Amino acid sequence: MTDSETVLLVGGGGREHAIARALTDDPACELYAVAGNRNPGIVGLAAGFETADERAADEIVAYAEDVGADLAIIGPESALEAGIADALDAAGVYTFGPGAEAARIETDKAFQREFMQSEDIPGCPDFAVFDEMEAACDYIDEYDGDLAVKPAGLTGGKGVKVIGDQVDEEGAKTYLRENQYDRVVLEERLVGEEFTVQAFVANGELRTTPAVQDHKRAYEGDEGPNTGGMGSYSDATPELPFMDPEDYEAAVDILDATVEALPDYKGVLYGQFMLGAEGPRVVEFNARFGDPEAMNTLPVLETSFLDVLVAARDDDPLPDLEFAERATVCKYAVPDGYPTDPDSGAKIAVDEETVGDALLFYASVDAREDGLYTTTSRSFAVVGVADTIEEAERQAEDGLAAAGDGLRIRHDVGKADLVQRRIDHMNDLRGE
Repeated sequence: MTDSETVLLVGGGGREHAIARALTDDPACELYAVAGNRNPGIVGLAAGFETADERAADEIVAYAEDVGADLAIIGPESALEAGIADALDAAGVYTFGPGAEAARIETDKAFQREFMQSEDIPGCPDFAVFDEMEAACDYIDEYDGDLAVKPAGLTGGKGVKVIGDQVDEEGAKTYLRENQYDRVVLEERLVGEEFTVQAFVANGELRTTPAVQDHKRAYEGDEGPNTGGMGSYSDATPELPFMDPEDYEAAVDILDATVEALPDYKGVLYGQFMLGAEGPRVVEFNARFGDPEAMNTLPVLETSFLDVLVAARDDDPLPDLEFAERATVCKYAVPDGYPTDPDSGAKIAVDEETVGDALLFYASVDAREDGLYTTTSRSFAVVGVADTIEEAERQAEDGLAAAGDGLRIRHDVGKADLVQRRIDHMNDLRGE
């Protein structure tokens, strides 16, 4: 066990509640947190909590110095883009998270693809970058096949439009003309089954976690607009039911190549992959834990997460990761109207007593003196952890009794028929 460490956590969502729980499972961790909303789950675990904008470097550094932070970890991508890791590192607080330049692998999708191309990272789709929307529209007209339209900057998981899925060619061009983004990336539409592998990275090393499948669409049956993620599941093995072990290893090889090309990278590197007949290709990289994927991964991590951070700071080899051989299913409760017109500022009730065996993670809620209120994003998640996906799904579903009025849930996440559809889809793609 390490000596006592004072850790500052930046961020107030479900991902950060999962990080807080994983860190405070180690009695050597004294946790402090700073976020724009008062997440009651994090407040309950932290020795102190400061409310501040997650991009406000001066305030965050001042708080880190006030509490004597030895380490910091950053949850949200907006804070990484704002250079919070750079500011904390400069103040002498080792931060498990990349600086703003390295975080461009997430925050600038044009940089991400050009980096992959120049470094020969496997799994890169055909792409083109445009800063003139009319030129981008011409490319859509000329391209033989469907395209994914991606604004180059951060969009909270909601900015991508896929031709042949969410929009037709005319709809894609209208989207570009109406929004007039500074830059967009147009890339070949990848077809298959999506999955994520997250890795802990420091000192040129990486340690990978089990694969997770997120569900971006707002409504059951994969219908509706994209969201930040309505729920996710993982299996008791490193791979998912529609994957072979070789598919997982191929994804890890891509992450390996990426870390080799970014020797100074530190923090979490999240690879989102599309598994097709020829193996996995890269949908995108993120420079932090996924939300909800952190809530699948961290509850089954048996290695001390604090030990990972300490080894990264001390330039020691990262510990080998041990995971419980358990499946997980995460389901989010979101405000009515999410994601297009969420009912923000609505008072909600969450009955922690009814969660049962599931884990409860508070997300974008604000704890005020008179109760709990929604924000514009997802409210809370429940996670079932069991021997099988089927049992974990049932546990999560039972736990959703905690949700009061004014919240909506995608109940099909992790259900047996949805998982089987994924398996059948991959078998069709592979001609099996």
